Amino acid sequence: MSIRPFRDIKRKKTKAIKVGNLDIGGDNPISVQSMTNTLTQNSKSTINQIKEIENAGADLVRVSCPDQESTLALKQIIKEINIPLVADIHFHYKRAIEAAENGAHCLRINPGNIGDTYKIKEVIKAAKDNNCAIRVGVNAGSLEKDILEKYKEPCPEALVESAIRNINILENEDFFKLKVSVKSSDVFLSIGAYRQLSDKIDYPLHVGITEAGSFLPGTIKSSIGFGSLLLDGIGDTIRVSLSDDPVKEINVGNEILKSLNLRNRGVRIISCPSCARQAFEVINTVKVLEERLSHIKTPLTLSIIGCVVNGPGEAAQTDIGITGGGKGNHMLYLNGIESEKIKSEEIISKVVTMVEKKAAEIENDPKK
Repeated sequence: MSIRPFRDIKRKKTKAIKVGNLDIGGDNPISVQSMTNTLTQNSKSTINQIKEIENAGADLVRVSCPDQESTLALKQIIKEINIPLVADIHFHYKRAIEAAENGAHCLRINPGNIGDTYKIKEVIKAAKDNNCAIRVGVNAGSLEKDILEKYKEPCPEALVESAIRNINILENEDFFKLKVSVKSSDVFLSIGAYRQLSDKIDYPLHVGITEAGSFLPGTIKSSIGFGSLLLDGIGDTIRVSLSDDPVKEINVGNEILKSLNLRNRGVRIISCPSCARQAFEVINTVKVLEERLSHIKTPLTLSIIGCVVNGPGEAAQTDIGITGGGKGNHMLYLNGIESEKIKSEEIISKVVTMVEKKAAEIENDPKK
């Protein structure tokens, strides 16, 4: 039972490219990614973190490759993971070549920072030979010197000019398997740059508010920036940038897409903030259920409401619902219909059982 959106978002049609086995752009779903914070040369710890990111619902992952030990480690890492890998490269062209040769599905580079033309050509050749995509990654904190001198400070026009310049470098070498980002830690600068760039190119756009900060401020900044752009139909892949566990980046990214009805994966919980009317501990119940239901990938809606003021109305719109009642007797709803009364201590186990049962039914019969 899905909640019908009041507004259908019309996404801008971009070119579709393939990154590993993942289709990005075009009519394909918006993908969510994160970046590891382990030492890439430590294959074991990097693989373990990527698996955690995978399990959280990531579609692809980026790893930093600052040295040859890191690029050599990619061969082993890629064997052990199930999502495409993007190698993050800065300045040294040989690291990009090594990453492509060792199995990276995409290179994140700024061609203008690579150096001499022959170096750029070598990187492009390696990408072509190894069926590797390229992300042109422009960042307000590392603009080319001449562009920064021209505009005096980072601004949307500066980021867009840098992106177009770097795109032209690739296109001049007949390379078109690319996506582009124009990131800043400033929400308004990022929004302005992405809007301008979207009007000028039709390559897939990787959207991000870079260096957004710790969990709470970073989540808020990313939600504002992503929401503004996604509502305009801009964005084909996203990364929430937090000074925190990469798994949290995936969780926030997925929730942003779910809130805009752009992604339908996992359990969407509608819950009240709780008040003096609550007939059971709503906040703790929701926290426990979020953790206990994190393994569910089937799209489902669940309402957890502490009293009868809004509870029945919300339950009528969700697959499974709980409405708080008097004397510790609460109503369980299935498909919007009253099912049975349950006690406070039964809520979590009963809801988990019902959600798992419903998910299994849907998996076995997609028409449900």
